[in-house]
Amino acid sequence: MSAIAFWGAVELGLLYGFVAVGVFLAFRVLDFPDLTVDGSFPLGAAVAAVAITSGWDPWLACLLAAMGGAICGLVTAFLNVRFGILNLLASILTMIALFSINLRIMGRPNMAVLNRETVVTPFYDLGLPDHIVRPLVLAVLVLVAVLLLARFLASDFGLAMRAAGANARMARANGVDVGRQIYVGMALSNALTGIGGALFAQIAGFADVTSGVGTIVVGLAAVIVGETLFRSRMLLVALLACVIGSVIYRVAVQLALSADLLFLRASDLNLVTAVLVALALILPKLRSRGEVAR
Repeated sequence: MSAIAFWGAVELGLLYGFVAVGVFLAFRVLDFPDLTVDGSFPLGAAVAAVAITSGWDPWLACLLAAMGGAICGLVTAFLNVRFGILNLLASILTMIALFSINLRIMGRPNMAVLNRETVVTPFYDLGLPDHIVRPLVLAVLVLVAVLLLARFLASDFGLAMRAAGANARMARANGVDVGRQIYVGMALSNALTGIGGALFAQIAGFADVTSGVGTIVVGLAAVIVGETLFRSRMLLVALLACVIGSVIYRVAVQLALSADLLFLRASDLNLVTAVLVALALILPKLRSRGEVAR
């Protein structure tokens, strides 16, 4: 694997780090199986692409994408909390609707964002190669997002959210408004995913309605890989582990596709993804069995 391919995998891993942190918030903190991210990720990309091509500032485009993602999360939470629809089914309904909404936003299946000002453009003058600048900028952005989320979850409101996800009945008995926690948590989770989609559109140079297919699988894989490699009760470590897991996962995929001995091609990406996710799910169980055997 060449250096450019490696840094490209790191770059993509950091992009999906936003998704991984959002998935961690929904699945691990709220205990809310959420497939909305498969729709909110391309929504973020679509909103950012339309905003940037219309002459908007790229940072403002990211903010709009975050707001769009937050609205998606609120819709899923509304269906679940207000009408009692099963959380998984509510997220699937939102995800399906978002495919048509994304088409409406862009007016076409895909949109190019080439030769436009992006959040990374001002940093190309640092004297470093472009394939190094992009991962560095993304690393700083995702680190800021992780620190802010960790600080939020350590607050009184964040502790109430964690309590609602750990034991909703006990949380209600202690005066926690579980419904409100779900609304806020789902909004934050999909806002992070929307930011990831917006940055993806700016870095990759395009937005596509199908770019969200399999996003939840990638996010879950990153969370599981991170938790397997970095077992810690510290919240900040757990969040950073999600980002590192996302990078490791993307590098592993790139290594698998680059290995001539495996006779794999780019068209085998979904197969490689499925195998790596399966391994990520199996390894923790084998590890726990080994510890029990001792």
